[in-house]
Amino acid sequence: MLEHAKEIEGQLIDWRRDFHMHPEVGFNEHRTAARIAETLAALGWRVRTGVGRTGVVGELGQGAPVVAIRADMDALPIQEADDRPYASQVEWVMHACGHDAHTAMGLGVAAMLKNETFPGTVRLLFQPAEEVADDEGLSGAQRMLQDGAIQGVEMVLALHVDAHSPVGVIRLAPGPASGGVDTFFGVINGHGGHGARPHETVDPFYLTAHVILALNAIVSRRLDPFDPAVVSIGKVYGGEAENVIPHQVEISGTLRFMNKKVREQIHNEVQRAFEVARTLGGDYSLEIEAGGLPMINDPEAVELIRAAAVRLIGAQNVLPPIDSLGAEDFGAFTEVVPGAMFTLGARIEGDERQHHNPRFDIDEGCLPIGAAILAESALDFLRRTP
Repeated sequence: MLEHAKEIEGQLIDWRRDFHMHPEVGFNEHRTAARIAETLAALGWRVRTGVGRTGVVGELGQGAPVVAIRADMDALPIQEADDRPYASQVEWVMHACGHDAHTAMGLGVAAMLKNETFPGTVRLLFQPAEEVADDEGLSGAQRMLQDGAIQGVEMVLALHVDAHSPVGVIRLAPGPASGGVDTFFGVINGHGGHGARPHETVDPFYLTAHVILALNAIVSRRLDPFDPAVVSIGKVYGGEAENVIPHQVEISGTLRFMNKKVREQIHNEVQRAFEVARTLGGDYSLEIEAGGLPMINDPEAVELIRAAAVRLIGAQNVLPPIDSLGAEDFGAFTEVVPGAMFTLGARIEGDERQHHNPRFDIDEGCLPIGAAILAESALDFLRRTP
């Protein structure tokens, strides 16, 4: 598969750059989905659109077993800060996390497998909205699950480009591979008034300062130090004038965890932190929005990918992951069926570009490697002896 992937490297790059120039945010990937559906149909795949709102599913083969490969396709609301020829043509939208590359590699798998003979079925899941949730708090993976995207699937595989690792390297391991994520939205209520007469107010900034201290102590003082977790405040907003103490302050942030028990404890501790506002004479409201669960790599799926990668790129280039609590909604799939995701080295040597950054980019030499490992792993799964 690697030799085949290198033969279509130019096409992989063209696909990736086209998607990069025309990014679309979650649940709005209409052009992207149309191009994917058109390409899959031309390659002889059966196509279903509108899966999980704007997702696309392609199938090749017949019957069981069924192996799925997922590629997310949404972009981020970031203004690209680069003048490369394939820079985003859409204001304040760019592929700043590599989903354009994932989509291109998914199409590469489709191109490489179209003439292969194998038992069972390969199902490609082009997923919307990995980065965001809809107004009901559901991400693209969760919406695709609702639409039966992995019904009958026995294993699901995926990758994510890694701008921190060199091209030619992949990373994976069994067990927790990314953090679960929830979001909290709080309002600290006081009693506003003139900035020159603070004694007549209940200053919500004062209350908020103590709530922030309590939130920042959750991980260091309330959780077991051997339980990975993060409580990060991302937004504090209040007031309209420099001489007016407002009635309230809004505060929100992200919660990360690796197991359900810690998730429950963090929720309780966040509630306890906001209670400080009442102790000091104010009040609060708090909503914790459930997000994705931790992504768990199944040992059998990891071994499948590892064995294929060792054949293609050598054991010395199959490395353990770099620990992170970054979230990934692929965990919604692996909660239902066995699966695994590996990270694919994509660093531009001498000019490392960070994920979720206006200058993000990848070394496109990673594209044939990622597509080949996915295709080879899928074939190995279908052709293995029962």
